[in-house]
Amino acid sequence: MKVLIVGSGKTLFFLCRNFAAKGYEVVIINRNREECVQLARQLPAMVVCGDGSDTTILQDAGALGADVVLAITPNDQDNLIICQLASLQFGVPRTIALANDPENTEIFEGLGVSSFSTTHIVGSLIEQRASLEQIINLLPVGEGRVNVTEIILDDQSPVSGKLLKDIVLPTNSLVAVVIRNNQAIVPRGANQLLPGDRVVLITLPENHGPVLKAFTGDRS
Repeated sequence: MKVLIVGSGKTLFFLCRNFAAKGYEVVIINRNREECVQLARQLPAMVVCGDGSDTTILQDAGALGADVVLAITPNDQDNLIICQLASLQFGVPRTIALANDPENTEIFEGLGVSSFSTTHIVGSLIEQRASLEQIINLLPVGEGRVNVTEIILDDQSPVSGKLLKDIVLPTNSLVAVVIRNNQAIVPRGANQLLPGDRVVLITLPENHGPVLKAFTGDRS
């Protein structure tokens, strides 16, 4: 897989290092010449110095053969333009833009550009107000539109000992799987939840916190 990343700073560095470690072909576009020199020395990646919103630079970086373009510059407008150019002019099958301003995520999506906001991600985790020790896995899927979370119930969990049918959850949320004694159970209403159960929840970002609170309680 060929990944083209436009941006700078530590986030760019660690993303590139992670992708390269997985065997991906990584290409970096960065405006800062000194940073480009450092990146070329430290990473097994092709580094192109220039403006990623320039079609010539994108072409020189091999956007035509890229599988993914990730735009993570500090400028949301640049990120949007980079992704639109990559998709429309170079036929890149997947583009993802960082929305530094979380209010821009809806604008990007409305213009057909997949986006993410670190503010939304971190804010969601804080708003959960749950015991982080109970959350053993949190996986955003569907380009961040759905969360799949695995938690461990304990004696203090409000749902311990309850039948699934008696647990009131927000709309658009689901108990997908219960793992008990290393056995997976696809639960029905008559199933009882017990301390020690590992419960896999499917939620939307807007109801993620309330659902976790229903299972873990308010321990703040």
